[in-house]
Amino acid sequence: MYKKALVLKPEDTVATVVEDVKIDDEVKVVKAGEEVLIKALEDIPAYHKIALKDMEKGENVIKYGQIIGAMTQSAKSGNWISHKNIMSLPRNYDDEL
Repeated sequence: MYKKALVLKPEDTVATVVEDVKIDDEVKVVKAGEEVLIKALEDIPAYHKIALKDMEKGENVIKYGQIIGAMTQSAKSGNWISHKNIMSLPRNYDDEL
């Protein structure tokens, strides 16, 4: 049996797991209409992010189709993406109106 995760936009590089995930669990996401299984590389608490692809240090993290931060270290598909490996980026909200 697999665990489930939500991905909202095809360009997203992370998904949100909807239940606790243990290392080696298979996590199922539907991305752009295609079912994808990702093997969890570590325990991930419910409602946290799982990497959908390998990411390098400095690479932007995309969720909701938007940049939500940048990687502070590299991660593999299946890693937990949290405050330990992502940093916020400054935004110019006036330009976004």
